[in-house]
Amino acid sequence: MSGAVSVDGGRFEPGEQARADVYRLLGALLAAPPGAALVETLRGITPAEAENGAPMKAAWMALQAAAAGATPAVLEDEYFNLFIGLGRGELVPYASFYLHGFLMEKVLASLRSDLAVLGISRRNGVAEPEDHAAALCETMGMIITGHGLQLKQSVFFERYIGSWMGRFFEDLGTAGTADFYRAVALLGQQFLAVERQYFTMPD
Repeated sequence: MSGAVSVDGGRFEPGEQARADVYRLLGALLAAPPGAALVETLRGITPAEAENGAPMKAAWMALQAAAAGATPAVLEDEYFNLFIGLGRGELVPYASFYLHGFLMEKVLASLRSDLAVLGISRRNGVAEPEDHAAALCETMGMIITGHGLQLKQSVFFERYIGSWMGRFFEDLGTAGTADFYRAVALLGQQFLAVERQYFTMPD
């Protein structure tokens, strides 16, 4: 697996923890515009050499470069235009929308059933449905690090991430109002490609 940077500024060797950290970082960046502390962390990215080739390293360095020229205020505006907007943002980051064309569709019911098995419930005060890209990345990170081993990583990935999130990152990378988030999209695309390879490897 690829090297990854921790959101606390450290660096992890390839492995399960590193994979979980990438999911959590993507989740944090998709849940809200990054604040000053996270932007500073991203500016200090020093990725380890990736055993699966250069694309992941290039994605990390693109994210570092994007963070170097970003400010929290500008990122707030970019995030608003992409995901919130006046009525609706440029993108709709939900599995239901990408898989069925509408929100609150059957994939959300299936997801809620699987989350109940894992003992995961939506936090109080969170209005977003559970099939938001950020929530799914966060959940995948929890599963990788041992929360809810009743559901295999590969099953969750195929049902709720691999089935649509690649297209979402493609759309994010070409969105008219994206600047910093083009680098986030590149990281997401490259990481999902590595994850697909991971899940095809024999046990």
